[in-house]
Amino acid sequence: QTKWRSNTKSHKLSVPEQQQRTGHPAVPLPTPGILYKPHHFNITRFFFSQAADLAVQLSSTLKTKPEVSSFGTVFTDHMLTIEWSETEGWQAPLIKPLGNLSVHPACSSLHYGIQLFEGLKAYRGDDNQVRLFRPMLNMNRMANSARRACLPAFDHSELLECIRRLVEIDQDWIPHSDPASLYIRPTFISTEPSLGVKKPCRALLYVILCQAGSYFNKTAAISLWADPKYTRAWKGGTGDCKIGGNYGCSLFAQYEAVDYGCQQVLWLYGEDHQITEAGTMNIFLHWINEDGEAELATPPLDGIILPGITRQSILELTKKWGEFKVTERYLTMGQLCSALKEQRVKELFGSGTACMICPIGHIIYQGQNLHIPCHDENSQLTSRISKELTDIQVGGCVHLHKLRHTQPADVALAQ
Repeated sequence: QTKWRSNTKSHKLSVPEQQQRTGHPAVPLPTPGILYKPHHFNITRFFFSQAADLAVQLSSTLKTKPEVSSFGTVFTDHMLTIEWSETEGWQAPLIKPLGNLSVHPACSSLHYGIQLFEGLKAYRGDDNQVRLFRPMLNMNRMANSARRACLPAFDHSELLECIRRLVEIDQDWIPHSDPASLYIRPTFISTEPSLGVKKPCRALLYVILCQAGSYFNKTAAISLWADPKYTRAWKGGTGDCKIGGNYGCSLFAQYEAVDYGCQQVLWLYGEDHQITEAGTMNIFLHWINEDGEAELATPPLDGIILPGITRQSILELTKKWGEFKVTERYLTMGQLCSALKEQRVKELFGSGTACMICPIGHIIYQGQNLHIPCHDENSQLTSRISKELTDIQVGGCVHLHKLRHTQPADVALAQ
């Protein structure tokens, strides 16, 4: 068993010290940080702090770990923080006991929403090894969001190594039961202590962890409410970034969907009512298309769709099967209604980190209650995709993405 919590002193862990504390061979740290020259700041260069500079302050009081908690309610013992300023650049990363943040009341992330976040998971396999699923894709997406929010650039590999160390320290929180996991929430906020809409001169990147059970009831399909009077994102906006404002502004429509007896909103766009996303999920339609072809279709990444990691994995996985057409194309409610009337729809489902795969059973649209097939002989795709992705995440099969195999106490990164 890991012995990371044996003392509470703040210190840096060298590779030999890491090996001595865990009892397992240490994973070598990556090459020192890379020099960056971001185009959106009036500075010529700065360094992202090296993971080798990471300091660790272990908690002296560890919380009782529940068996499995509901999503996003119970957090682990530690967090990662990295501060940045325009004058000094990135400071040394610090893993410390989970605690509240202290920010100035004029902090621009509070007033103007200059902030973003990411979401990925750590899974415990049958071999007791912990794995992160395609985390570099999350780092790339986070960097894209940071550029859009005028927050500073960072080294993807160095940040990922710091996250790996945090997960390694709190790995006892990762449930042994399926499908529970550990949710990882990197967050990046402006800490600019002044009013005025401008690029921040100070920022904080931090990471917290929480247990994650099922986001929805795994045995039931969800219902969606579709009304074009609400729009989640638009061309030229931030729909393709994981920025908090995209989610906060969706709450009003979400609660109206509940008033109609639905669980989520089916977001539509444009005069032709294009299907874009379902709640916070990407959406997929498995059907017989207008040309009589079996097809799995999802809306294209045109700036209003979030480039989901699960979405990309589904596209790559199903294309590799070569059993039906897999496309990124525009889909409208008119096309869906016609296909339902002609019985050409096999399945409709959402995908995302929190829920992974979520079947859709009903849509309320323009006074109609549309029934979507999801529990018959033609709707086996969601179960198959879910099983194959789960096997990849827990390391139970050979898959598309190369694993860096380590000792059971270490954290492997499924790239």
